[in-house]
Amino acid sequence: MDWNANRSHLMGGVGKLAQLSPDTVQGYLTASGAGKKTGHLDEKTRQLISLAVAVTTRCDGCLSVHSNEALKAGATREEVAEALGVAVAMNAGAALVYSTRALEAFDNADKS
Repeated sequence: MDWNANRSHLMGGVGKLAQLSPDTVQGYLTASGAGKKTGHLDEKTRQLISLAVAVTTRCDGCLSVHSNEALKAGATREEVAEALGVAVAMNAGAALVYSTRALEAFDNADKS
């Protein structure tokens, strides 16, 4: 995939959506920028978290945007790999938790 072209195409689409529904895009921008205002996390950390979440939500647009932003914020390939490892573990953990729920549902199924 050409991630730069993907990011450019995505931004064009967001611009078109903003013309049709400006409050929707502004709401996203407000939520997206809220963390920066507290100053508790630096930009690199926010972008590494964003990449991990992008993996768990399977958002290609998020991957193209936040990988670029992580690089600009000074993230190394090794730091990105570690953040992605956290995403893998979280997905596996969620599957483990929901596996116990599936067994519980099975055990409580109507046996009639």
